[in-house]
Amino acid sequence: MSVNDDGANFVPRLTQIAELTEELLERLLGDAPLPTERARPKRLIESMRYASLGGGKRFRPFLVVESAALFDVPRERALMAGAALECVHCYSLVHDDLPAMDNDDLRRGRPTAHKAFDEATAILAGDSLLTLAFDILSRTETHPDPAIRIALVQALARASGLGGMAGGQMLDLAAEGRFVQKRATQFTENEVLTLQAMKTGALLRFGCEAGGILAAAAPAKRQALSRYGAAVGKAFQIADDLLDLEGDSSLVGKAIGKDAAAGKATMVSVLGVDAAKVRLQQLVVEAEQALAPFGSGAAILIKAAKFVAERRA
Repeated sequence: MSVNDDGANFVPRLTQIAELTEELLERLLGDAPLPTERARPKRLIESMRYASLGGGKRFRPFLVVESAALFDVPRERALMAGAALECVHCYSLVHDDLPAMDNDDLRRGRPTAHKAFDEATAILAGDSLLTLAFDILSRTETHPDPAIRIALVQALARASGLGGMAGGQMLDLAAEGRFVQKRATQFTENEVLTLQAMKTGALLRFGCEAGGILAAAAPAKRQALSRYGAAVGKAFQIADDLLDLEGDSSLVGKAIGKDAAAGKATMVSVLGVDAAKVRLQQLVVEAEQALAPFGSGAAILIKAAKFVAERRA
């Protein structure tokens, strides 16, 4: 097992992996077409770069790299899988910001993609980032074993699509009353947990599971990472809901207070602020307990769970 046990190094490691991910994405989003590509239209590649470069903590790639480090997976392979995951995440932000969805003007402190370009370009940029993710996972750079690559493709597809993020977004829109009259009764805790586990948690969970897939790890170890990822995903969403209620828009980088105004179903609306904060701390403990099979080697992932709960942006 690699030396992965100094939680005090969390911020430098997060920063380092963010920089390495940025460099890799810059290469993957180069102007020159790849073999079998006819051309890379200038406006499209510029919008893809705008949507995915120069911002974000790259927390999802961090989870991939650090979960893979538990098994001594070469960092280059983990970064490829992390870049694929980040492409899916960035595509989702572009589409979520569109007028037909959340209708946001700011993302990471600057105009959203459809404001910087136009709606049609933003849609195509999101489509292209999503498909690029699976292109990346299919490459031998990601893993020489085609069975591992197929497992990664399947896992990310299920985390991203109908039963994952996209399905969760549909549930979220329905909860706002987009398609039928908004129901009078409050959403139950289980309903909100299902929605959030799909919309937000699925990609975070994949980030944790991907290290075990890359390593062809034993089922027990992969299940431990899955439990950790599920707890981190729940914690991330509660922290996000609290930021929307109590955060500073200049730090968050986008408008706040929109969830309550839209009547979104959140754990804060179900539990109340104080109980949601208690639940957040419980999830950090749950995440730490899930990593027990890895011993001190998982200290930085434990620190990551605490970072999620304490973040202010």
